[in-house]
Amino acid sequence: MSISKKRLREIESIQDQDIDYSDIPEADESFWRRAELRMPQPKKGIYVRLDADILDWLKSKGKGYQTRMNAMLRTLMESDQRPN
Repeated sequence: MSISKKRLREIESIQDQDIDYSDIPEADESFWRRAELRMPQPKKGIYVRLDADILDWLKSKGKGYQTRMNAMLRTLMESDQRPN
C-alpha cells in the first residue's frame, strides 16, 4: 500500500500533542519480555522479462516499483494458497 505525498505531508504536520493514543496499549515490561526480533527474509535477485507497458505502469506509480511488484506477487501467491 502506498500513501500519497499530500497525505504524508498532512500526517507529518500533526503535532504530537494532537495525536490520540488512547486506543494503543502501553508497552510495559511484560510486552518487552515477550517481544522478539524478526528480521526480514533476504530477497533473491533474479532477471525477469516484462512487457514494456507493464514495466512502464509499475514505474509510473513512483519509487519502489520492485517492492510493489513483490507485494503484488505475494498477494497473488497467498490468495492461491487459501483453501477453497
